[in-house]
Amino acid sequence: MFIQALPFLLGILQTRLSDDENILLQQAAGILSSDSILVKIPWWHHQVILSNCKHEKDALFYIQQTIFNNWSRNVLQIQIKSNLFQRQGKSINNFEHTLPKPQSDLARETLKDPYKFDFLTLESGVQELELEKHLTDNITNFLLELGKGFACIGRQYPLQIGNKERRIDLLFYHTRMHCYVVIDLKMGEFEPEFAGKMNYYLSAVDDLLKTEIDQPSIGIILCKSKDSLDVEYAFRDIMKPLSISVFTFNELPEELQSNMPIVAELENELQKFK
Repeated sequence: MFIQALPFLLGILQTRLSDDENILLQQAAGILSSDSILVKIPWWHHQVILSNCKHEKDALFYIQQTIFNNWSRNVLQIQIKSNLFQRQGKSINNFEHTLPKPQSDLARETLKDPYKFDFLTLESGVQELELEKHLTDNITNFLLELGKGFACIGRQYPLQIGNKERRIDLLFYHTRMHCYVVIDLKMGEFEPEFAGKMNYYLSAVDDLLKTEIDQPSIGIILCKSKDSLDVEYAFRDIMKPLSISVFTFNELPEELQSNMPIVAELENELQKFK
């Protein structure tokens, strides 16, 4: 209602203000016009952004993302707390050389580094298969962290290649990039052979799953840590679109880990009640 009434209110005020005051009034009206992104999110969202963002660039990013993703206030708070602005578009990748524009720009801006799986609390020695299960068991939070457009196809997705069955850790389809996205989880530091394995998976997905209306499949290698120079050499002559990011999750304190019962102990205790 305020926006609709703005021209009428301006007409009244302009007859009562000096020239300098009128200039300031017109500037303020431009900011509050119906074309401004500032009026496209609720006031409570603005309060969250104003309370947490110190710089205009950060605030503008979260306003634009809120409009694009239709975030609730709670989701907006989660994204700000996770420092999304500092992470978005920061993965190491070879998209510039392996994807045409604007697909390369869209892919680069879609991915993050690091990915924060703070909705998980796990032991430090958790293995890849366990991490996959925890992520898919918490698929809503997982998809929220991946970002808008990711649709989960499957975990340990089987591919029949010749006489062998190969399995992809996590397979997604991205509805904006119109491509399959292969995610490979590694609990340790990045190793060069990970890039060769991902290149193999992408070739298989492009041959077996991709259709003529799909864009080239993209690979995301998620590791606990990485050396940027190591990644650069590993990616240098690969012509499939790859990216590498690290991930974090909440680790159980060592004192709790040492006191947690192992599976065998739990099974022995349960046997007593049979």
